[in-house]
Amino acid sequence: MARCRWRWRRVLLCLCCAPCVLVGSLCVYITLAVCYGTTTTTGPGSAAPIPQTLPEFFIASGLTRNGSLAPHPTSSFWDPKPHGGALWNLLQLHIDRHYNPILMPKSSKEHNDIDTSNNNNNNNNNNTNYLRFSLPTLSAGFSEIGNLTSQMEDFQELPLQMQMFVRSMHFRDYPVLIEPANLCGRGLRKGQGLLLLLAIKTQGLNFENRQAIRQTWGWAGWVAGATGKGGVVRRVFLLGKNHAEPRVNVSELLQLESRHYGDILQWDFHDSFFNLTLKDVLLWDWLSAHCPLARFIFKGDDDVLVQTPALLDYLREQTIQSGGPGSEGMKGFMVGDVIGAAIPNRVNFTKYFIPASFYKGLYPPYGGGGGVVYSGELALRLNRISRRIHLYPIDDVYVGMCLHRLGVQPIHHPAFLTFDFPEKEGEERCAYHTILLVHKRSPAQVMKLWSEIMRNQTECSNTILRMEEKNTSDRSVV
Repeated sequence: MARCRWRWRRVLLCLCCAPCVLVGSLCVYITLAVCYGTTTTTGPGSAAPIPQTLPEFFIASGLTRNGSLAPHPTSSFWDPKPHGGALWNLLQLHIDRHYNPILMPKSSKEHNDIDTSNNNNNNNNNNTNYLRFSLPTLSAGFSEIGNLTSQMEDFQELPLQMQMFVRSMHFRDYPVLIEPANLCGRGLRKGQGLLLLLAIKTQGLNFENRQAIRQTWGWAGWVAGATGKGGVVRRVFLLGKNHAEPRVNVSELLQLESRHYGDILQWDFHDSFFNLTLKDVLLWDWLSAHCPLARFIFKGDDDVLVQTPALLDYLREQTIQSGGPGSEGMKGFMVGDVIGAAIPNRVNFTKYFIPASFYKGLYPPYGGGGGVVYSGELALRLNRISRRIHLYPIDDVYVGMCLHRLGVQPIHHPAFLTFDFPEKEGEERCAYHTILLVHKRSPAQVMKLWSEIMRNQTECSNTILRMEEKNTSDRSVV
């Protein structure tokens, strides 16, 4: 009897303890799992926690970081929605989709392979191969949309310059009419590189502007710095074709000017305000073929005054701080009077007018068109990326668009005065020794001011460049 009672007692004990053991084991397991998860997700060097709301676009890590382009897709400054109806937006949407590495991986790979080959070898064959892929893509966008003028309902009411631009914006390759012979190699001794190329936008009838530049800040040859040793400077004037008065044969005069000075670069397109963008893209292409080793490029207008000796000192200093030629800093170097948070000008009687039927969106940061300086490495990159961005009628903004696609932020420097001196600062005796560029000046003013700058060099030798921060928030419309 006692043995039977003991047996039933053991059965009851097992039935009571088993659930407790199981529940206890489960609690221990859950506790260990929670502790392990906490240490692996929030500890030092751990990955960030998963966000509760997923971003609009998922971008795989490292998918498109190839060193030459920003990750794609990126948040565009233009309106990407095709239902907006803006012509430029529709055209750009087509080419963005073509080179989207998720939608079109093959097209993206072709572009990246060509971009790498151009980085390694700057020659005409590589440029030709690149255009073979990019130009048909640009043209396909126009074919897809059809009649451009009918796409814009208000086309007939637009200013003439806007109508002309829309009708010709699919052309970007024009023959060279006049070009300098061996500009980047002429007169250079072995081991002596070109430090600065002055590329100045001008028009055929502006001979006085060009002559004033040649005799002052645009002197070609070895130019001494304000305090440093200086460097080799070359000069080239960028022109299209003018419809001048019948009594003036501008073409013959430019031929004579070219033979005498060797600094004229002219293409066969109509020279107008909205076609200034062509001077940028054609210059980049010309540089890639004829002047790929220039360390820096100044691109500006023919009505500015540049303090070239001080500019040479500044560029040498920036090169050293960035790690030397070919460094990562130099590959994305551009400096000027940077304008940010700008929007299109919708006032239809101004020369900057951009209708909503043509473009919708904001503008990226860009350097004021009076003059900017960028590295030769960046010029070659701009040449390649410009084949993926449709032409825009405001040249400064277009350069900003190309910079945005490259992931490059232009550097703002207060010594670039594209909107002149503030108040009476320009009347101070050494004022022009504190700047790198000022806009606008007539040929007579350039000659007079340059003479004063040279005369006051000793007296103003200790003057430093303007460093005050400029407020650009009020310049939000161009």
